[in-house]
Amino acid sequence: MNLAEVISGSLKEEDMTIDTTDPSYWLNWRFLLCALFILTSMVLSALIIWRYEGATKSKTRKAASEGVTLGTVYSHEAWMTCLRTIHPSWLMGYRVIAFSVLLVFLIVNIVLDGGVIVFFYTQWTFAVVTLYFGMASAFSIHGCLKHKKMVFGDMHNDVDVVANESNYAPPRVEENFNLTSMTETPIKHDELYLSKTANICGYIFQVVYQTCGGAVILTDSVFWFILFPFFTPNHQLGFLDVSMHSLNAIFLLGDVLLNGMRFPFFRVTYFILWTCIFVVFQWIVHACHSMWWPYPFLDISSPYSPLWYVAVGVLHLPCYGIFYLIARMKNRFIRRSFPDSFQCTTR
Repeated sequence: MNLAEVISGSLKEEDMTIDTTDPSYWLNWRFLLCALFILTSMVLSALIIWRYEGATKSKTRKAASEGVTLGTVYSHEAWMTCLRTIHPSWLMGYRVIAFSVLLVFLIVNIVLDGGVIVFFYTQWTFAVVTLYFGMASAFSIHGCLKHKKMVFGDMHNDVDVVANESNYAPPRVEENFNLTSMTETPIKHDELYLSKTANICGYIFQVVYQTCGGAVILTDSVFWFILFPFFTPNHQLGFLDVSMHSLNAIFLLGDVLLNGMRFPFFRVTYFILWTCIFVVFQWIVHACHSMWWPYPFLDISSPYSPLWYVAVGVLHLPCYGIFYLIARMKNRFIRRSFPDSFQCTTR
């Protein structure tokens, strides 16, 4: 018996006497407070997103001319590594392997547990991490092809320059970019790429990336440090259960250490919205069909449910902050240790 069956089975027995479709279950002060908290969180998150994302996208040219802003996303960040000495193909290979492994585990989980997995936040998180690595693999493949084309194009330009040395003219920026400038003139390299802001797919990709960072910490920490210590000897963990609560964080941590993407703290708002969507989904399902709650603290029949909602909501900040600090410390360490090879946008 796997973990999903154990949890769902025990919760079904406890909640059989609770009718979640009864209007009295929802029309009370407990649900009112919980709903106000969720609604407030979503509104504040939307306002913060508009403050840093909406205004930035409407002023793309101004942002590009004045420098890097918190909400600006550049196309090269999706596939370039944090060091010039690490070829983008290494990051591509890592992402393809991670996507393949996670996809296999997700499919196995669906086959073994069926549709019940859609009620668990763990599977939501695992699915979005799998989606991230699928998108990341596509961006890396596209970036490597672009990088290869650029390098071979510059080599061809260098040959033309030597052949026509007698008619030499000062080269333009595009013609002057070559392999030597990639390692010896990092400022020119940055200027070439940072002028190209990402399209909507690039923004969505980074939003998924930062949402995953907070979600995996919340999911795995709650499981291993809160739920697991209270398991009885009969609740034996299988290989799939351990993998579902560890591989997502392990693979994502490796990607954080290799990639050159930023991790601004204001994007914790997407993580908050992700969880709010999960909660609203649970409310809709339970209002339409009486069933067990996948997590006891979601049950609003308890007089302490508003406190549980607030506690879990506040927990989002340190969970996201852990990945934020990891990304910041990585950039600081590499910048000090390998200043000539460091190529991340730190702001």
